[in-house]
Amino acid sequence: FTKGDADTREAFVKALGESLEEYGFVAVEGHGIPRDLIYENYSNFQRFFEMPETIKKKYEDPETGRQRGYTSFGVEHAKDSKKADLKEFFHVGRELPSSDPMSGRLAKNLWPAEIEEVEKASKALYDELDRVAFDVLEAFSLYLGQPNAFLPAMADKGNTILRVIHYPVCDGFDEPGVMRAAQHEDINLMTLLPPADESGLELLTREGEWLPIHAIPGQIIVDTGDMMSRITNDQIPATTHRVVNPKGDPKPRYSMPFFVHPHLDVVLEVMESCVPEGETAKYEPIPNDEFLTQRLREIGLAK
Repeated sequence: FTKGDADTREAFVKALGESLEEYGFVAVEGHGIPRDLIYENYSNFQRFFEMPETIKKKYEDPETGRQRGYTSFGVEHAKDSKKADLKEFFHVGRELPSSDPMSGRLAKNLWPAEIEEVEKASKALYDELDRVAFDVLEAFSLYLGQPNAFLPAMADKGNTILRVIHYPVCDGFDEPGVMRAAQHEDINLMTLLPPADESGLELLTREGEWLPIHAIPGQIIVDTGDMMSRITNDQIPATTHRVVNPKGDPKPRYSMPFFVHPHLDVVLEVMESCVPEGETAKYEPIPNDEFLTQRLREIGLAK
């Protein structure tokens, strides 16, 4: 899509869009993100998660909905579940120049002073994933019959988050109904997921069957979230997915979803082209920040 001729670009747009419309998931190759950068971040954050709880909690800020920094084990739960997921995680957000009017409106990153390498490496990975996200959003805009800048404009200077997740080996594996990540849908427009170090991710097909998803080195898994489903009048699904507990000899699992969010001033409004003639949109317009806050409360991250 980024370097091909018109026919190649058109084929990419078709394959991308049809997969997202059918499954809500697609594997993307040729993205150009250095593999070493991905594994450097896994290594850095593994060191962070191995630190004592008292140190990690220095970087936890419940008052701001934990939008940046650390979130303790046992805090987040799926929207329709009262039992917490078996995970802890760390959020890295967008950084803008202080001269940018948006700079003061985005939460500030919380960098662990104990591991200096975290800041530089995670910023580099954030920028690489952001670049790929805008390419994918451009292609998907074309699939939806919109100008190529339609979705990228929504995400420009958006409150996009890199979440680094640690799923430890723990006693909770034995409790009925508890898993590493209970079934849920992503909140945001689109998510990019570099390969995790262990399996466990599954999506729920339209036929009601759980399909294991294995990203191989060189691939990034892309999925669409609630915000995308909303603005397309449910034409594009926010596919239910989960991370199941390991079988056999359990091992820790690390993953790094990149949650692409709109600009804070974007209003989530159903696209006219997605409303069949003679029908009305399923959803009323809502400011995306209001929608996000509502969903963060539902999963236990905001008050």
